[in-house]
Parts: sequence; C-alpha cells; structure tokens
Amino acid sequence: MLSQPWRKCGAIYSCNVIGGSGLSNSNFDPKLGHGVLKIIWRLHFARRWALIEPTSKNKPRLGHCDLAQGGSTSGQNNEPQGDASMLTLIDTLRQIQGDRLGRLGLGPTECRYRIVATGARWRLRAYVDSSAGTPLLIVAAPIKRPYIWDLAYSVSVVRHCLQNRLHLYLLEWMAPSRSDKDAGLGYYATRSIGEAVATVARQAGGKTPLVMGHSLGGTLAAIFAAFDPPSIRGLVLLSTPLCFAPGSCRFRDAIVAMTPPNPAAMEIVPGSLLSQLSVMASPETFLWSRLVDLVLSAGDPEAWMVHARVERWSLDEFPLPGRLVHEILAWLYRDNRLCAGTLRIGERILGPSSLQVPLLAVVNTADAVAPPRSIAPFIAAMSGGYTRLVEYPGEAGVGLQHLAILVGRQAHATVWPDIISWLHGHA
Repeated sequence: MLSQPWRKCGAIYSCNVIGGSGLSNSNFDPKLGHGVLKIIWRLHFARRWALIEPTSKNKPRLGHCDLAQGGSTSGQNNEPQGDASMLTLIDTLRQIQGDRLGRLGLGPTECRYRIVATGARWRLRAYVDSSAGTPLLIVAAPIKRPYIWDLAYSVSVVRHCLQNRLHLYLLEWMAPSRSDKDAGLGYYATRSIGEAVATVARQAGGKTPLVMGHSLGGTLAAIFAAFDPPSIRGLVLLSTPLCFAPGSCRFRDAIVAMTPPNPAAMEIVPGSLLSQLSVMASPETFLWSRLVDLVLSAGDPEAWMVHARVERWSLDEFPLPGRLVHEILAWLYRDNRLCAGTLRIGERILGPSSLQVPLLAVVNTADAVAPPRSIAPFIAAMSGGYTRLVEYPGEAGVGLQHLAILVGRQAHATVWPDIISWLHGHA
C-alpha cells in the first residue's frame, strides 16, 4: 500500500522543478522522488529502540540514556559514557541520512555571507548582498543548523530581508566541546549575544541594531533584550515561548513531567536526544502531524519540496552544553522564572518588566510548541506601549507548524510584509 503514494508523488515530482540544486523537469529521474519519500518515511517510522523506554501507557520516559541524569535508567550495568557515545553515533547516522537527501537536491542554497566576528562557540555572519540600511541581527536557535532561515529561494527569510534593504547579520552557534559544558543561559543569552550586538553596531557605524529570533533563539534574544535594553532598537519574536506556566502548553507540561526535579546535566547533550525528548513529549506534533503534512503536500509539488527540505534540515543534529539544557529545563520550563520575573542572570533579575524595547511577536495558532498562551501572559505583564502581537493560522507544506513562519509560502506572502514594515518603522 505504501508504494502507491510514492509512485504518485514521484510522478508529480518528475514534471516539476526541484529548486535550488539544478534538478528540473528536464533531468530529474522519478526514482529520485521515490527515494526521497522512502527516506522520509523511514525517518518517521524508524523505531527509536535505544532511547524510548515506556513505563506506562501514558508516560514514556528516556530509556538507556536519561537526559537529566546523564546516565542509564534501564539497567544497572550500562555505563553513561557508553550511552553518550551511542547517542553521538545516532547524531552521525542522522547526519548521514541528511546528506543522502542533500545529494538528491535538498541541501541548503544559502545566500553569500562572510564571517566578521567569532567567539568561543559562535560566529557572526554578515550577508554580502546587504544594503547600508537598518542593521538587523538574526539570533538563530542553538538547535540544529541556521539555514532554516534560508531554506529555499521562495521561502527564505534571509532573502526576504535582503530584498527589503535590511543590513543583515546572523548569529550562528558552533558545536560545543567538553570545555564548554558549563556554558549556560548567561553565556548564550547575555555574553555571546551581547558581543554580537556590539559588533553589529560597530560594523553599522554606531547604529543600534534590531534583533530577531525564532523559537529558542527568540527566547535567548528576549533574555538579552531584558538584560540590556538600550543596546537594541527593537525585538521581533517568531513562534517564541516566553511563558512556561503549568497548563500554558501541553508540550511544556510533558517536558516537565519527564524531567526529574533535581537533574544533574550531561556534559554535552547530543542533538538526537533532544529530538527524541521532543517526540516523546508531543508525538502528535513531531511525528503524526508531519506525516499528515506530507500527505497534504503530495498534490502540491512546491509544498512537497519545502516539506522534504525541512525533513533534511531536521537531520542536522546539533549538541548543546549540558548546563544550558539543564537551565532551560529547570529555570524556564519547570520554574517559569522568566515570565515570573525571577530569572537571575549574573547580578540582574529579569522578567517582563525588564524588557523595555519595542516588541513584535508573531505566533502560529496551530503551533503546539509555542502556542499563543506561551507568550500572551508575558506580553500582558510588560510595560504598556511597547508590544504588538500578530496571530497567524499556520499552513500545510511546512513539515512542522513550529517552523511555518520561517518556511511557509502563505507566511511569506501575508505575514512577512507586516514584519518588514514594522522593522522599517522602528529603524
């Protein structure tokens, strides 16, 4: 039965352009379309035996390698180091699967950039085709690779910004080493972003930059904006959770339920473990809805291509320092310190009242990871006159609704003109 959708999608594929990699209707083999679909199908249904250990019908937990404990939970004889090595191997295998999709024409086709500054575990991109206009710094999420911002020509936030005369920079995170195991929210959200913002301001002749982030990148950007409001001109948050109160999001509640109250973090947390944690917390979001999106995209070659590129991006696993993961899970998800106004970074205590910059927040009402309730209470607690909240209903052909604002064609057609207008209005 599964061969029928592959043949159908392969036939549709064979008479349309594959975008960005030189594959078109004149040289595309339908078998390649079948191959892409088979890889995606296997990724969705591959049994994650090494990581899932059910404890009841409703409460699975991490199995051979527990995220919070840093070691084994399924047997007394398993060694934590062996578990970590296995997870690192899974990261490598998933990256190899991504490379296979890349060879089928689904790799990134990014705009040209140069590196203008580097830190211990970050580097700053300046895009070559930028104008001399308003400086804008994109803070990528330190999970997976940043080319989700520049996924394909028709759905590229980077291209959209460049075409609208923004002087564009992007903060790209580098993979941590064991010496970075103690890098936490302070290092990522204040020190690193602060150094990048200062560099952008110098490069732009002293102009204070605007800052934009998505998901965890947006959360880190918001923490920085609350820490040092005068250093930026305004903040754009896309599908960014800031409120982690119980009941605000089922994804948040599931994450907290799977995390012990006093975790001792692993030194380096492999990306595949974070991916698995997300699947366990919300299988309907990270598994079943992706399959539904694949089916809905089958009759639309361009949507199908975006979905396939998102799947390829999702395989680019990226590790994080254990301390950062611990602080995100404990301080943000469990304790809700940012929204409660009790987040201590250095000598500062941060909360909604600290974020005194113009803020535009865009939320996807179909996003289970960052629904409206994960940001509306934070905005309500901010000082008046600074904020604007835009709701967007999501769309098919995006792989994950959490990414729709970045890669959705309807988002680029209807929401991004408003974002660009807001950015220019606060230049």
